[in-house]
Amino acid sequence: MPVSARTGFPLENLPYGVFDTASGAHIGVAIGDSIFDLHAAAAKNLFDDAALTEALRSDSLNALLALGRQSWTASRKRIQELLKSASPIAPENRDQLLVSRAAARMLLPFQVRDYVDFYSSLEHATNLGKIMRPGTEPLLPNWRRLPVGYHGRAGTVVIDGTPIVRPRGQIKKENGEPEYAPTKMLDVELEIGFVTGAGRALGDPIPVERAREYIFGLVLVNDWSARDIQAWEYQPLGPFLGKSFATSISPWVVTLDALEPYRAALPVQDPPPLSYLRAGEDYGYDIALEIALQTQAMRRSNTAAEVISHSNFKYLYWSIAQQLAHATANGATISPGDLFASGTISGPEPDSYGSLIELTWRGERPLRLATNETRAFLEDGDEVTMTGRCQLPGKPAIDLGAVRGAIVESRN
Repeated sequence: MPVSARTGFPLENLPYGVFDTASGAHIGVAIGDSIFDLHAAAAKNLFDDAALTEALRSDSLNALLALGRQSWTASRKRIQELLKSASPIAPENRDQLLVSRAAARMLLPFQVRDYVDFYSSLEHATNLGKIMRPGTEPLLPNWRRLPVGYHGRAGTVVIDGTPIVRPRGQIKKENGEPEYAPTKMLDVELEIGFVTGAGRALGDPIPVERAREYIFGLVLVNDWSARDIQAWEYQPLGPFLGKSFATSISPWVVTLDALEPYRAALPVQDPPPLSYLRAGEDYGYDIALEIALQTQAMRRSNTAAEVISHSNFKYLYWSIAQQLAHATANGATISPGDLFASGTISGPEPDSYGSLIELTWRGERPLRLATNETRAFLEDGDEVTMTGRCQLPGKPAIDLGAVRGAIVESRN
């Protein structure tokens, strides 16, 4: 299986996704410019395990997620063997087992059973505190003690490329009275999410040192936010309509096995976390992230999207292991297909902030684009693309793909 050295989808990556075919949705892995059709491979009895074969012939990853880490590792190992070997995939079978990645229509890779969004970037939380509560301590007292989060709507998690309709909600006017209107402060949030397998029994927490057993892999997440709706409604219980209208995810789930070479140290946690959040190993990951914006005027003039932010997953203060341990600390369960998003990932420099509310300081410092347009928040016709990539000297590049969304006008 020849693969370009420049690809972000080498044999060491093999992210899982679901794509549309004439016979329905098939599970596959990305390899170079192709997709290896695991549904078709399973139908040819190329996997020895009966449960794994059945799971790979499903129309989503949920059945595979339910099998657990031992099966996840075995599946990845077998796929690598098949793609390295000349005998199982004879030349006459290539057309049946490999499809063009560029031509494929990608679907949601898993059925999202539940969705939680965290607030785990120290820089983002500090910036938001300075913007929303000027002159006071930006971080609330509990922020350094636990991974803060909220429940989102699983039903509005959508795949890369889904148009985003400008949401309506209650917005506070200058006279203090609310009105029901389209948001004027539509924002993005640069995030990474993890998807879980089957959990433990109700009442049985997941220890932080065992969190890896329950986490299958990572996806890119854009948690679209309507800041003016959010500002009016969030007290005292937190985000609701300002967040629940849409959350976009990338089509490829990159496994923790693929990301193992890119582990990174967490930022220093001060004060030290309570014992149930203390992990014996690092669960940060060195994943370079970007946000690019293309306006309607850019498209009309064939101007490429402009990168407006460079960040990195390693900046996250609370790790995915700590997030999962805290989410289940009270005995709450998880299930195959649960999605846990990181919260906006901002870095220490202004060009590494992961949202427009930070990049423009709530509109006070609008971005000036190459077309001489300015943006405080998103306008109709704007398209946002987020990408993620691991690349270190001596290691193959591992691509998380992209998550895109274009804004369309509000509906009455």
